[in-house]
Order: sequence, then structure tokens, then C-alpha cells
Amino acid sequence: EVQLVESGGGLVQAGGSLRLSCAASGFTFDDYAIGWFRQAPGKEREGVSCINRRDGSTYYADSVKGRFTISSDNAKNTVYLEMNSLKPEDTADYYCAALTGTVVAVPHFYGMDYWGNGTRVTVSS
Repeated sequence: EVQLVESGGGLVQAGGSLRLSCAASGFTFDDYAIGWFRQAPGKEREGVSCINRRDGSTYYADSVKGRFTISSDNAKNTVYLEMNSLKPEDTADYYCAALTGTVVAVPHFYGMDYWGNGTRVTVSS
């Protein structure tokens, strides 16, 4: 059974940084991608970033390019999202999700096969 567990959320002032972690387990295949999504109150869940396990290729939403960095430690089966220069509009519940196969862009949330329970990020102004 695939499990994804997020951690690292919290309260931070605008301009600050946070690092989210997604611990993955239960994969019986090597070809998958893990992405970070976020959902603010009253808004649709949106893709933030994604990484392919096979070759480490990464993709970002325009709203976070240059500020967020996704990375993977395959030995630990953990994917990280380093978030810098945080803005109040980054406030949301952040979820990691996985899909089998590879991606060539940040996928839409309905394309993901597995989800974690989320971690909340609050950026104060």
C-alpha cells in the first residue's frame, strides 16, 4: 500500500522559508512522479511542483518559480519542497501526491493516484 506522509508546515513571516518533506513508502514500481499541491480556503487545489523519480527532472508552477525548489532523496524515499521568499498568498494546505509513470509538466490534481493528508503553511504579512 502506497503511503505519503507530509511534514514541515507551520507559521512563518513573509519573506521567510520553510522546508516540507514527503515520506513515501509502499511503491512496488520504480517509475513514478511525486508532486506538491496546495489548496487555499475557497480555492481549487493547484499544482506547485513535481519531480520524476526516474531522472530527477523537475517542474514548477509559474507562481513559485525561482522561490521553491523540489528535490528527492531516493535512498530515504523522501521528496522535499524548499520554499523561500514566502508570500501571504502562499498560505494553504500543502499536499504531496504521486502518480505512476512520468510527467512533462506539473500535473493537474485529478491526474494523481495517491495522496498524503497534507500539512498547513501559513505566511503572515
